[in-house]
Amino acid sequence: MSFYHEGHRSVQARFASSALADRLESVTHRTSLTEDDRDFIGQAGFFFLATADAEGRPDCSYKGGAAGFVRAITPELIVFPDYDGNGMFRSLGNIEVNPAVGLLFITMNASPRRLRINGRARVVFDDPMMAEFAGAQAIVRVVPEHVFPNCPRYVHDAGAATESPYTPQTGRAPVEPAWKDFDTFRDVVPPRRA
Repeated sequence: MSFYHEGHRSVQARFASSALADRLESVTHRTSLTEDDRDFIGQAGFFFLATADAEGRPDCSYKGGAAGFVRAITPELIVFPDYDGNGMFRSLGNIEVNPAVGLLFITMNASPRRLRINGRARVVFDDPMMAEFAGAQAIVRVVPEHVFPNCPRYVHDAGAATESPYTPQTGRAPVEPAWKDFDTFRDVVPPRRA
């Protein structure tokens, strides 16, 4: 399965970022979780879950719990409990008709980090793991297909209630992230557009 489709490529061409996108894919993209990914996920107290219905209409949900409520059991499997909510079951209902999901793990502190995972999910209502999660009414099992870190430069420090120093400001030159000057990427970073 290709990481980029025609729509991605069209916009990459518009901004002359195809070489950078290809380099990022070759350096950061993977199809299973590393040990570091698994540790990061296991420390999460929340993440965002994107689902879509059978017609592709999107929905995004915040999922939260005690640190460790979402677990990367193996490099090829993430599990998390579904807790009692508002009864609409938009995420679970979407997964029932369309297993494609996106998970975004993020820390919003002085050292922000983001990890994106796209994969296939299924809801299990009688999963034996439910006993390990107080309050679980189902377990969602996700098999990663695309795993990739994302530049966290626009993530605000929620604890300090400060904006990211990379947030664009009128009258101020943009601050470039250090990774754009790494030897691995420097030669493929397109010039900034005015």
